Amino acid sequence: MPQNFIACDREQELLLPPNLKEWLPPEHLAWLVLDAVGEMDLSTFYASYRNDGHGRAAHEPAMMVALLLYAYCKGQRSSRVIERECTEDVAYRVITANQRPDHTTISRFRQRHEDALAALFGEVLAICAQAGLVSVGVIAIDGTKLHANASHHANRDYEQLAREILEEAKAVDELEDEQFGEARGDELPPALRTAQGRRGWLREAKRRLDEERAAEAKPIPRSRPKRVREAKRRLQQELLVECQINAAYEAYRARGVMNNGRRFGRPPNPYEPPQTPVGKVNLTDPDSRNLKATRGYMQSYNVQAAVNERQIVVAAEINVDSPDFGHLGPMVDATRHELQAAGVTDSPEVVVADAGYWHQAQMESIVSQGTPVLIPPDADKRRAPRPGWDKGLYAFMRRVLASEHGAERYRKRQETVEPVFAHTKFNRRIDRFQRRGRSACRSEWRLITATHNLLKLHSHRMALAAA
Repeated sequence: MPQNFIACDREQELLLPPNLKEWLPPEHLAWLVLDAVGEMDLSTFYASYRNDGHGRAAHEPAMMVALLLYAYCKGQRSSRVIERECTEDVAYRVITANQRPDHTTISRFRQRHEDALAALFGEVLAICAQAGLVSVGVIAIDGTKLHANASHHANRDYEQLAREILEEAKAVDELEDEQFGEARGDELPPALRTAQGRRGWLREAKRRLDEERAAEAKPIPRSRPKRVREAKRRLQQELLVECQINAAYEAYRARGVMNNGRRFGRPPNPYEPPQTPVGKVNLTDPDSRNLKATRGYMQSYNVQAAVNERQIVVAAEINVDSPDFGHLGPMVDATRHELQAAGVTDSPEVVVADAGYWHQAQMESIVSQGTPVLIPPDADKRRAPRPGWDKGLYAFMRRVLASEHGAERYRKRQETVEPVFAHTKFNRRIDRFQRRGRSACRSEWRLITATHNLLKLHSHRMALAAA
């Protein structure tokens, strides 16, 4: 009797079934992504395309959104990898209906619809709310550092920037001397020396000036010389602000009394702002900072997340501050805004965070709005309380956290927000931004957390199907 094997005939006419629905099992993640996109409001994406049908046909925005969401769910953010998967992976071919968008098309779509992609976080959160996953019992807030798309070796101080600009100017002068000789090189061409030509030249000059002014709100320049000049401008602006603040403070001290009428004590030591700007700016991504992390310093952003007990991210933001101090209030406000936009009217029962978020004024403001806050005043590394942190709210918070109910509530923090960061940075291997600039990185972070919520929704539906 011959051996019995399943036939493997690569010469057959069809390698795959003709119906796309037969390519994947019904419980596959790709079908959830397509169903979710079908429920989203994508009018912002469609609004940026012409309505008259002119021009080259573009890929369907709904398909491109589904493609990006599924790729981020799989931890694949490289446009070239996504292009390759559209040929090699069956799930990608189902999502794109056997189309193969070019990697440049994928990258430009992500850049063109930056704000609309960031808004998908709210759309996914609303879908999770419809599935009953957006509970507002315990909301845990935490932050982690995510590498910027820049090296810390690209940081420069003001003197280094000035030296590089002068060297660049010298090289340009030598090149122009060789090219133009004795001529200036900026003489108008004959067509522009008439009155009509000058008017056209002036219109063109004004148009270029308007474009330069509008470029301040655009992504980080790709040209290194432009990034050098932008970095120098930012340092000069920071010095100007410092000088203005110092002058205002000196004028305030010269009054002799405080705002409440009390007299000042001994005048502080005189302060003279530096003659040249201090600090450093990164030439690759001027918005990023060299932040202190658990294992030294890293060129990064501080990403923030608010997570509920079902490990659903209900708010996602980024900042460039190394500590989390001062971001408790903004994250709670962002949580309320996202919940309201998702149709959830309930307020969080309690907010928990680690000791880095201790900000008494913000905590009192949150409590006054009806939401208790549980934050330990002491970090785990401290063996004894800080001097002066042993009375009032500090002692009250320690008593609450020492109680059985308070300890049980605060324990939720490690069970909710910490696994989200671990799953994102280690399981999906998303530990670095691929885009540059704070706006672009915020859009990417919100897309990352939105796909995390999609994965949790998929796990929830699989659990219901198995039950």
